[in-house]
Amino acid sequence: MKFGVVIFPGSNCEHDCYYAIESVIGQPVEFIWHQDTSLKGFDAVILPGGFAYGDYLRTGALAKFSPVMKAVADFARKGGLVFGICNGFQILTEAGLLPGALLRNVGLKYLCKFLYLRTETTDTPYTNLMSKGQLLRIPIGHGDGNFFAEAEQLKRIENNGQVVFRYATADGQIMPEANPNGSLNNIAGIVSEQRNVLDPQARAHDHGVGHLQRDVERALQLQKLARALTPVTHERSGRDPGSGRKRRNHRHR
Repeated sequence: MKFGVVIFPGSNCEHDCYYAIESVIGQPVEFIWHQDTSLKGFDAVILPGGFAYGDYLRTGALAKFSPVMKAVADFARKGGLVFGICNGFQILTEAGLLPGALLRNVGLKYLCKFLYLRTETTDTPYTNLMSKGQLLRIPIGHGDGNFFAEAEQLKRIENNGQVVFRYATADGQIMPEANPNGSLNNIAGIVSEQRNVLDPQARAHDHGVGHLQRDVERALQLQKLARALTPVTHERSGRDPGSGRKRRNHRHR
């Protein structure tokens, strides 16, 4: 299974994603420059965390106009797997690939800490090897993580089973004190109606880097999340196994 990691001007977690895919779960991965217009040969695409275009206007508002985003939209419409993390979540909502919006955190402060996410559904390519109610201890790092949707849209998201993760207490309870940013219904991650585009606001790639690599349990959580993709991808027919361009030397911090 081949992964692509998109690099926008201002991305700062693309190498974390690259390392997590290549070294933690052992899958092929290449960088995709924001000006590229083809995703041919990729099975899954990751939009990493960071501050794309400096978060000017608002988070994700400029990144949605990057040439690569048309390719990402086409890829998603054809059933391609798209995984947005933190700033990637913000970009995908701005691009209309996921419902809702990410607002400023309640309290207007940047938050950086570990917390718990409760798995709400296993009916996605990303969580099909997990169990409903399973807790993940994952760090967050954002100033605009407050998920919002209009009442009717929120009802549709809930009724369709599109909520994949919720902020929870250490014993799995969904309570106000577990909600770090004011997100409606403690929502921490959603999936598209087609169930192939997923966005957790928490920074899953941080499980595989730096000192966190010493925590075997956390690394296995990331492995399980990513390896769940493989059976679904291999079942899809008509995918061109061609290769993209390798971009290991990009450094945009």
